[in-house]
Amino acid sequence: MAANYNEKLLLNYVPVYVMLPLGVVNVENVYADPETLETQLKRLKQEAGIDGVMVDVWWGIIESKGPKQYDWTAYKTLFQLIARLGLKIQAIMSFHQCGGNVGDVVTIPIPKWVREVGDIDPDIYYTNRRGTRDIEYLSLGVDNLPLFAGRTAVQMYSDYMRSFKENMLELLEAGAIVDIEIGLGPAGELRYPSYPQSQGWLFPGIGEFQCYDKYLKKEFKEAAAKVGHPEWDFPEDAGEYNDKPEETGFFKTNGTYVSEEGKFFLTWYSNKLIFHGDQIIGEANKIFVGLKVNLAAKVSGIHWLYNHHSHAAELTAGYYNLYERDGYRPIARMLSKHYGTLNFTCLEMKDTDNTAEALSAPQELVQMVFSKAWKEGIEVAGENALETYGTKGYNQILLNARPNGVNHNGKPKLRMYGFTYLRLSNTVFQENNFELFKKFVRKMHADQDYCGDAEKYGHEILPLKTPNSHLTVEDIADAAKPSGAFKWDSETDMKVDG
Repeated sequence: MAANYNEKLLLNYVPVYVMLPLGVVNVENVYADPETLETQLKRLKQEAGIDGVMVDVWWGIIESKGPKQYDWTAYKTLFQLIARLGLKIQAIMSFHQCGGNVGDVVTIPIPKWVREVGDIDPDIYYTNRRGTRDIEYLSLGVDNLPLFAGRTAVQMYSDYMRSFKENMLELLEAGAIVDIEIGLGPAGELRYPSYPQSQGWLFPGIGEFQCYDKYLKKEFKEAAAKVGHPEWDFPEDAGEYNDKPEETGFFKTNGTYVSEEGKFFLTWYSNKLIFHGDQIIGEANKIFVGLKVNLAAKVSGIHWLYNHHSHAAELTAGYYNLYERDGYRPIARMLSKHYGTLNFTCLEMKDTDNTAEALSAPQELVQMVFSKAWKEGIEVAGENALETYGTKGYNQILLNARPNGVNHNGKPKLRMYGFTYLRLSNTVFQENNFELFKKFVRKMHADQDYCGDAEKYGHEILPLKTPNSHLTVEDIADAAKPSGAFKWDSETDMKVDG
């Protein structure tokens, strides 16, 4: 059957990807159940019209045997199947552990030979004030230290991405792999592991700063001495994971966070994170330059305590975002240097989803983050934070996908670049769920049939260019100046139940 399009409406099309199960290639590096996956993907493609899938490509699986001993066999088979079905691939360079976060049903640690370095030197991990280590991801304090059989952390990430490119070149050149999302922290997100459930954190706790490893401590003391304050140190009054902001000296009204020392620390802590992202995406840019592929980074949707003046949960995660200081536009500015896409989460959430004490504002947060990325001239993509099967969540995603609705005369003023649905499971295919999911995809596509040619909806991927300038501290300070957000309609004009 020939596809049926309205060319102007097609310019409102937002492609939909589905995230594959976490253990699709298992911890033994085996693609265990190709038959089931093929059946499911065929249904998603033929009946729902999805555009592609997102896949975690786990460092802990591929380089598990030893330094530079990469085994891509299972992933190659998986990717070839996806491409054969006519689906596009978003590949995540997953340099973090799977296990210990919301929805983690399998455990895939980082490579054993890297963890053995940590057995002798636990300071390679992010550490809280009490000295508890978080083994999900290496501390950015070791980004440039040759502690791993002669390589630095950044060199390990870089070598891994280069090997991925060499082994997947055919699929990259054929246009089957469209996005490379670079994991930059726990859960693959550009953040510190400030709210680890494995250490007892519970929603909506403030979380804790995670910079107490000896390497970051040393860097901070040097930075403080440089500005003439050798006595400045990490916060002592920022509380514990499940405290409320007002119970702490740091986050309470007129707390330490507004003092000169507090501001210096928060600037240092958040800048370290942004430059960490900048360096690793810079490596990815060198590797994938000239290929028709998008680079992306994921930012966490920390919607709780957003309505507290201190934004405590964002601050501990490394997002220095306050009423009078923008924590997200600097990240967008960094990504713009690499022509990167900002991938955000919690798109299904409404402010009323959580109790009043959570001071949660996901709608404002999404609006703010998207607006800042668009102001920096980059694309935004996103996903749902928690499993979503109902009308309310889908309609909220549709609103965020086109905040001012569909333009019947061409390109809409505001439009997300793509949406990734979390995640493929048997539950999606339960009868009522699948019917609604199909409607959702159709509405994301602006009521148009599936379109396999991204150029038709204005998403032609051009060869990746090298950065035209390098990120500076001044860039970050400039981008941190407050600026307003775009207006959102109160509801979508493309409801799944409309």
